[in-house]
Amino acid sequence: MFINKEKRLKYMGFDDTWFVIIGVIILSFITDYLFNNSFAKHELKWAVINWSISLVFSICNWLIMRVNIIYMRKKFPAFKDNPKRIFLLFLTIVITVISVDTLGGIIVGKLFNQTYYFNERYDILLPIIIISTMVMAMYEAIYYYVRLQRSIREEEQAKRVVVLAQLDALRNQAQPHFFFNSLNTLRDIIDQNSKEDAKQFVDKLSDVYRFILDAGNANLIPLRNEVKFARAYIHIQSERFGDNLKLNWKLPETALDSMIVPMSLQLLLENAIKHNVVSRSKPLTITVAIKDDYLVVNNKIQLKSTQLPSTKVGLKNIEKRHALISDKLPKIENDGNEFTVSIPLLQPSDILT
Repeated sequence: MFINKEKRLKYMGFDDTWFVIIGVIILSFITDYLFNNSFAKHELKWAVINWSISLVFSICNWLIMRVNIIYMRKKFPAFKDNPKRIFLLFLTIVITVISVDTLGGIIVGKLFNQTYYFNERYDILLPIIIISTMVMAMYEAIYYYVRLQRSIREEEQAKRVVVLAQLDALRNQAQPHFFFNSLNTLRDIIDQNSKEDAKQFVDKLSDVYRFILDAGNANLIPLRNEVKFARAYIHIQSERFGDNLKLNWKLPETALDSMIVPMSLQLLLENAIKHNVVSRSKPLTITVAIKDDYLVVNNKIQLKSTQLPSTKVGLKNIEKRHALISDKLPKIENDGNEFTVSIPLLQPSDILT
């Protein structure tokens, strides 16, 4: 356990090699000072011998205490067990210091023909117990800090996993939403147009779905890719509505490298077409522009008298996906005459980590 660095990091919270070496040496000098003050009272030879005995005692105390710390951390690893573990550690320190001093004192006494008297050493053992407790407190403080940081990291990782799962769910939700509305459009084409028109629509639809598959699991894509996808979608709708559907694109080239949530622009165009009248007497004009780092989609409100079935996930889906990846959220405005949705154009610095 003392040699294996990986286990030292696991159970101690840090590599305590030098902490042990320096700590034992300091403790040995303190012990010698309290018991004998050898370097002040004896010649160098005997001072070194007495200090060496204190060093052995200190090594025994420290290593036994360290083994107890590791054992207690294995047995009581949870934060809620901290009070119990610390109390038991304190008891083991008291027992260890007294036991090592008693046993070591008897052995040293026999080696040097001296008698060991515990009652004469009681007052001196108390400072050793206090110092050992302080050492334990340092170990515990470092261990608590390391565990706290680890807990925070694990919590952040768990949150990130949840967020990714939610994004996957929302992304998968957006695709059936598109498919649902596309089937409604196909139904109208079959009712109103020839089979050849329906075939062409299906061919274009397959191209659009190829884009969806290519986008994969991306949470953000360049605006130029989303615009390309949206234009393909509008091309499909133009086969149905002809010149009655008009798109006013006002997108500067400099903005096309900004990032956007996939299928968000397409969903907004889809909703505008779905919920508004698109006819020769009431052509629908949708404006797509850039304003203050937002992609703005605007159309005049001309609601249908009979609404098609709706999954009601389009706008909510866009809002939820933005909330999971950024502090910048879409803005929705409805003044009764015009409906406007502004989607933030994102940069790497806007992404939540």
